[in-house]
Amino acid sequence: MLLARIRNLIPSDLAQVCLLLMAITCARIQGQEPAPSPRPNPAASFDPEAAARAYLQRQTPQEKARSDAYFEGLYWLQLWQFLYTAAVSIFLLQSRLSARIRDIAARLSRFKPVQSFAYAIQYILFMAFVTLPLSIYSDFLREHKYGLATQDFGGWFGDWLKALLVSLIIGSIMLVVLFGIVRRLAKTWHIWGAIATCVFLAILILLSPVFIAPLFKRYTALDKPEVVGPILSLARANGIRTDKVYEVDASRQSKRVSANVSGFFNTMRISLNDNLLQRCSVAEIKAVMGHEMGHYVLNHIYNGVFFFGVVIIAGFILLRKSLDALLGRLGPSWGITGIGDPAIVPLAALVLSCFLFVLTPITNTFIRAQEAEADIFGLNASREPDGFAEAALKLGEYRKMQPSPLEEWIFFDHPSGATRIRTAMRWKAENLARIP
Repeated sequence: MLLARIRNLIPSDLAQVCLLLMAITCARIQGQEPAPSPRPNPAASFDPEAAARAYLQRQTPQEKARSDAYFEGLYWLQLWQFLYTAAVSIFLLQSRLSARIRDIAARLSRFKPVQSFAYAIQYILFMAFVTLPLSIYSDFLREHKYGLATQDFGGWFGDWLKALLVSLIIGSIMLVVLFGIVRRLAKTWHIWGAIATCVFLAILILLSPVFIAPLFKRYTALDKPEVVGPILSLARANGIRTDKVYEVDASRQSKRVSANVSGFFNTMRISLNDNLLQRCSVAEIKAVMGHEMGHYVLNHIYNGVFFFGVVIIAGFILLRKSLDALLGRLGPSWGITGIGDPAIVPLAALVLSCFLFVLTPITNTFIRAQEAEADIFGLNASREPDGFAEAALKLGEYRKMQPSPLEEWIFFDHPSGATRIRTAMRWKAENLARIP
C-alpha cells in the first residue's frame, strides 16, 4: 500500500527507479543480496587435452623419429655399458691382473694406505682407458651424429682428461678411506663403509658447483636485467637468498638447454646455460628457473642424499654377504688374500654395478617423482604454463616425447615431454582466470 501511494505522487519514470531502490533496500534488510550477474568463465572454452595435443603436433614426424631413435638408443647403450664394464671386471679377476696390480702397489711401499692409493691410481687409469672407445662412441660420435654436440674431438678429449683427473683424486682418496675402515673394523666395515660413502656423496654435492663444475664450463655473472630481474624476483618470492645469476658457456660443448640451482648454504648458486638464453623467451626461462628453484625449496637435494644413502647402505649389506660367499670359493684362484686386499676392487665393483643396474627402475622413479614435484612448483611460482610447454618441446629434441607408461617407468628419470605438457595445460585450465 505504501509503495502504491508513493508511485501516485511522483512521475512514472522516477517511480520505477524509486521502487527498484526500495526493493533492493528491503532485500538487504531481510538478509537477501540480489543475485549477481553471472561472470564469464574463461576456462570453460579451454580444453587442456586439445591444447596439449596441439603442442605435441608441432613436433614434425622427422623430429619425432630422430628424438625417439636417439633416446631409445640410450636404452641399449646403458645395457652394453653395463655388460662391457662387467666383462672387464671379470677379466681383471680371472686373469689375476688385479692381483698383479696389487703386487706392484705393494712393492712401492710397506705402508698400507699408500698401497691402497697406488692400487686405486692404477685401477682407475686402467678402467678409464679400456672403456675409452665406448666413451668416444657414446659421448662424442653419437652426440655429433644426432646434431647435439658442438665440440671438436680435441676439446672433448681435454674435458675427458679433466674428468679422469677428478676421478683419480676423488676415487683414490675414497678407496684409501674404505680400505682403512675394512682393516680396522673387520666385523662392521659394511656399516661404516656405507656411512663414509654417504659423507663423500654429500661433500661432492656441496663442492661440485664451486670447485668441480667450473673445470668444464665457464661461469660468469649474467648481466641482462630483462632476464636477471624476473629470476631474482622469483627467487626472493620463494625464499631463495641470492643476488646473482650465473651464465654457463655450455654452447661450446652442446646445443642442450639447461639450468640449475645447486649447492648448500654459501655454495648455492643459480645458473642457466647460454643455450637457454639464446633459444628461449623470458617466459620459458622463468618456467625453467621456477622448476629448478622447486628442487631447492622442496629440499630435493637433501631428500636425494637420504634416498641414495639408503641405496648405498643396502648395497654395502649386499656387498658384505656376496664377498663372504665368493671369497672362500674363488678368492684363491683370483689371487685375493682377504677382504682387505685391494685386488678385491673389481669384484666389489661388479657386485655393486649389478645391484644398481637391477635397481634402475626404482632409482629412476624416485628421481622422476622429484622432477614432477618441481614441475608443479615451477608452474605455481612462474605462472608460465605456455613457457613451460615450449621448453618441454625443446627438451624433446633429445628426449622421447610420448613413451608408453612401462617405458617411462623403466627408463625415464624425468617425466616425458607429453606428461609435462599435459601437466602444464591442466594447470592452465584451472588457473586461466588468474594468469596475467
